[in-house]
Amino acid sequence: MRSELETFLARAAARERVVPRFVARELEAFLRCGVLAHGFVRVHCDACGLDRAVPFSCKGRGFCPSCGGRRMAETAAHLVESVLPEAPVRQWVLSLPFALRYRLAYDASLTSAVLALFVRTVFASLRRRARARLGAQRTQTGAVTFVQRFGDALNMNVHFHSLVLDGVYARWTFVAHAGRAPCRGQLPRRRGHLTAGWRVRTR
Repeated sequence: MRSELETFLARAAARERVVPRFVARELEAFLRCGVLAHGFVRVHCDACGLDRAVPFSCKGRGFCPSCGGRRMAETAAHLVESVLPEAPVRQWVLSLPFALRYRLAYDASLTSAVLALFVRTVFASLRRRARARLGAQRTQTGAVTFVQRFGDALNMNVHFHSLVLDGVYARWTFVAHAGRAPCRGQLPRRRGHLTAGWRVRTR
């Protein structure tokens, strides 16, 4: 990659299919990641006298496996230890129509709006089931969402992975939803909620 990146970028530009600048920056930063020539910090142990040079990392979010793996492990530990309560959690995945994926890739405000609709729809389903089964009113629930910007083939594919509490809080008591997740037909589809053509998966 180090020897071919500039050629790849030049050929893409020649074909009038210019690689977005933020993608090029991510790739260039990856090539500098962990290389002492691009900066480092000296670490010294007073106990044993050992000195070590630790190179700077790129801290990339989309391509570098080292930085991505470290961020993933740190985020998972933070969620388990400080954010998520001791309650059942279900993963919801929202896949979008192809045309909308490209718009979201370049429009952060639209991405936020679509995510808000998705989360609001899932929350409405949880509250409605709690109300139907237990008569619970004025309930609350919660979620943490990660925006994934590529597919398994590194293709542009903006989609959402949401960790949603599988139940609701009613008067400070958590009420879990036992059984399978709702099917597509059970999700609200009125105006302001998810529309046909979007795919929702749960795990």
